[in-house]
Parts: sequence; C-alpha cells; structure tokens
Amino acid sequence: MSTDQRQTLFLNLGHFFDHMLILIYATAVIAMADEFAQSYGEMILIATPGFVLYGAMSLPFGWLGDRRGRHGYMTLFFVGIGVATTLTAFSTTILELTIGLTAIGFFAAIYHPVGIPMLVQGVDKPGKKIGVNGVCGNMGVAAAPLVVGALMLAFGWRGAFIGPGVLCILVGLIFWKMVPADKPVGPKDKTPTAGQADFQVGWQRVLVSLGIITLISGLIFSSSTVALPKLFEERFAADLPGSIGFAALASLVYAVASFAQVAAGSAVDKYSAKSLLIGILGTQVVILPLLALAEGPLLFAASLFLMACVFGQIPIIDTVLTRYVPDSHRGRVFSVKYLLNLSVGALAIPMISGMHQWADGFTTLFQTLSLIAIVMVAAAFILRRPQAAAAE
Repeated sequence: MSTDQRQTLFLNLGHFFDHMLILIYATAVIAMADEFAQSYGEMILIATPGFVLYGAMSLPFGWLGDRRGRHGYMTLFFVGIGVATTLTAFSTTILELTIGLTAIGFFAAIYHPVGIPMLVQGVDKPGKKIGVNGVCGNMGVAAAPLVVGALMLAFGWRGAFIGPGVLCILVGLIFWKMVPADKPVGPKDKTPTAGQADFQVGWQRVLVSLGIITLISGLIFSSSTVALPKLFEERFAADLPGSIGFAALASLVYAVASFAQVAAGSAVDKYSAKSLLIGILGTQVVILPLLALAEGPLLFAASLFLMACVFGQIPIIDTVLTRYVPDSHRGRVFSVKYLLNLSVGALAIPMISGMHQWADGFTTLFQTLSLIAIVMVAAAFILRRPQAAAAE
C-alpha cells in the first residue's frame, strides 16, 4: 500500500469516527433520560455546546492546519475525541455529561477543516475521492444508532461511549506511526497578493452562494440526523422490537443514502456542478413537508430520499470550493464553510428540544425546514451567472 493510499484510508476512517462519535448521544439519550430524571427535550438540549464548538472551532483549526501542518492535528483529532468519548461514559451528573459532550464537539471540529484539505491536496479531479470519503463519514452517521443500540442492549449506555472511544484512540496512534508528517502549505509571504493569484475568476460570487447554502444545509443535516432515531421510535413504536429496532432502521436509511455521495462525486467530475446542485436542493423542498406528516413505509421512503439529497450535495459543494480555492488557502476556506455549516447546525438541538416539548413535535420541525430550504435553492441559482462559469 502506497503512502497516499495509507493516508487516504486513515482520513476515511477519521471521517467515519467524526460523525459516529458526535452522534452517539443522539441515540443513547433515549435510554439515559430515566437515569438522569430528565425528559428527552431537556436531555437533548445539553448537547448544544458541543455542537456549537463543532462548528466554531473549525476556523482556528483550519488556520493552524494550513500554517503548521495537518498530520499533527489529525493525530490530536483521533486521540482527543477518543479520550473525550470514553470519559463521557463515566458521567454521573448533568454537569459532567455536558462537559464530556462539549469536549467531544471540540475535538470533532478538527476533522473537516484539516482532514478534507489533506485528502484533496495535489488532486486534480477530487470529486470521486471526496465522494468516497463522504460515504465513510455517512457510514459513521449510519453506524451510530445501530452500534449504540447494540452496545446499550449488551452493556448499557456507558458501553456505547467506551467501546468506540477506545477504538478511535487506537486508530489515532496507528495513524501517527504509519502516516508521514506533511509540510505546512500556508503562504509565507505577507504581501497583500501572496497566495491569492490562484483563486479562480468569480470566486467571490461562488463563495457567497455556497455560504448561504452551507448555512441552511447545516441546519437541515443536523436536524435530520439528530431527530431521525427519535422520529422512528415514535412513529414505528408498535412495529419495531425495542431500541435496536428503531436504531437499525435509522442506520439503514443513513447507510443506503450515503452512497449518493459516490454518485454525486463521480457526476460532478463530468457534469455541471451548478445544475446538479440546484436539482438536489430543489428536491429537498418537496421531500421535507412530506416527511413532516408521513408514517410507516412512506416515512421510511421519504427519510431515505431526503438523506440521499442531504448527503449527495456535500461532494458537489466541496468540489466547487476545491476548483476555486488554491491549496494554500483551502484549510481556511473549508474551516469557514464548516464554521457556518456546523455552528448553524447546532441550532438544530434547541429547535428539536423546543418543538418536541412545546409544539407538535417533528411535524412543525420539518415543515419549518421546508420553508427555509426555499432560500437555499434561490441561492443556488447565483451559480448560474456567467461569473461562476468555472463551476461547470
């Protein structure tokens, strides 16, 4: 196995762990509410600080990765999030649990602004590579409810944190030994034009458009991935065998839908990124209100279709950014993207909590998201202007 293949393998594993560990609590909380004497709405709310840091720390970590090299920060990611996840299992109070979940979000923030630029460094056509990496991240989303459900059944909710956390630490140590350190790629010249000559024409308009899309898609992504296990528990309660049943159903949706990233990543290397993105975002406007009211098989089908669209847009957006932004600045640009995406995504937690407690649950949530998604589609049409021709 070549050095590049080893690096790609570990970066794909990192994406898997990043999404899996940040979502352990979304499933485990269903079983934890009684032990901590809190309602689901109250318990899910304490995950908010971790999700805020998941986005907010993207900016400094992206800058540091560009300036000081990405290998060391990826090692910190693996070991840091693994230790934080393991220690969260020993929480006995709400405060301790909040601190643990916040630490998980802090270390989880490293992956996207550091790992994705490391993955595409020196790659001419990154779409397929980003797509495969995206599938690995989405398999982490898919594995979270299933693995957590199985571990809770065997060892309780604490085992659901300890097992994945320890495994992530071990992978990080192997990464540190087997993948060679990289060199910083940030520009050394401090003059105003340094490192900027390679930006493609029309990049300002493209970044504005993708910034708006990123804000809204982050809210839809986080709301869907956090809410789906509980949504299935409520609407399939009579048909599924306990926690492992609804967890397995949610995992199946995530796993099958994740392959949309491979298809979208391959397509964006061949076809118009603008047209692909408009089609995928427009489909979400139609599916979200259906998901708000659906039950039974229709709920499963709508969830699958929505998640395929949510996952499929990611490699398209990342590929467009890669085409417009030189490698010396990608860490910072990607960090801004994930700052917007994940910080706004953190709003999903109080939204879910409030609507579940005080409104009519997930019906209002998905109806609200469908209205917001219209703005996202409108922003995508900015890419059809002549200035964005490079996005073809």
